[in-house]
Amino acid sequence: MNRPRPGLGCFERWLTLWVLACIAAGIALGQFAPAVAATVAGLEIARVNLVVGALIWVMIIPMLVKVDFGSLHEVRRHGRGIGVTLLVNWAIKPFSMALLAWIFIRHLFADWLPADQQDGYVAGLILLAAAPCTAMVFVWSNLADGEPNFTLTQVALNDFIMVFAFAPIVALLLGVASITVPWETLLLSVLLYIVVPLAIAQAWRRRLLRRGRDACDAAIRSIAPWSIAALLATIVLLFAFQGRRILAEPLVILLLAVPILLQVLLNSSAAYLLNRRFGVAHCVAGPSALIGASNFFELAVAVAISLFGLDSGAALATVVGVLIEVPLMLAVVRAVNTSKGWYEAGSGARRAFGA
Repeated sequence: MNRPRPGLGCFERWLTLWVLACIAAGIALGQFAPAVAATVAGLEIARVNLVVGALIWVMIIPMLVKVDFGSLHEVRRHGRGIGVTLLVNWAIKPFSMALLAWIFIRHLFADWLPADQQDGYVAGLILLAAAPCTAMVFVWSNLADGEPNFTLTQVALNDFIMVFAFAPIVALLLGVASITVPWETLLLSVLLYIVVPLAIAQAWRRRLLRRGRDACDAAIRSIAPWSIAALLATIVLLFAFQGRRILAEPLVILLLAVPILLQVLLNSSAAYLLNRRFGVAHCVAGPSALIGASNFFELAVAVAISLFGLDSGAALATVVGVLIEVPLMLAVVRAVNTSKGWYEAGSGARRAFGA
């Protein structure tokens, strides 16, 4: 019996267009009602903007409700696929992005980017790659006919690792890039945007499950649009502050997209080819490549704002990741689907889900 393969919802399907519209709205707000943007920016406690902080929780929590930590017992069943994905997510992706940021931002594109924002752009790109996607990847996996238990297990395991590994990796790579970040600010960001939302989401999930699995799934679907709506509202605020800089330097967004594009191509290819080399089933290799390539951009936006501010180059770089996420990941889905015959002909992959 074939599994249902839900497509992208309205928000997700047109996310790039929604983001462009919100960029335009944010720039207009900053140009024609600067007092409103300034008022919002002033609502801070301990460098945490209250409006943006609330939006980020609305952004992140519905995604984390989907995560079932009870699926972690499936790790052995999908050992090779999970091993490949962990290698790409935690040992290749953050470091390859740091290298790409150094090559493009510090050198190849340095003459076209504002010098006072280059540290911020590098930091934003590192933040974007330092945490694997936790929500949209379920959609990508469905579109690639991926094994759902593998996807669920991998996401749960990545979320567990992220609690402990995100801050050290970010601090290490920012330090290598000669960007100083106070440890206490970074740890506060992890607490506010990973630990606390994860705890709230899991408590909410347990409460929903008391009504039954079907009722829980229906509730999760009903709250899913909250994440995208909050993300779009955050983008409006970001560009209310970034507008003048973007109007003066419109090439910046295009240049920032280049290392992100290369990072997606590099990491999705690495995961896909390694799975093929180790004889992993295509239904596992597909979501492995997608998880390896995609980013938890909501968390990246949150931490960039917390560490560097709403008007920083870091915040702008993470938003560029949001802008190009959907078309890039749909391209990876298409590549995975169209190459299935080639993959299986050369891999000798077993059909067992544990492969």
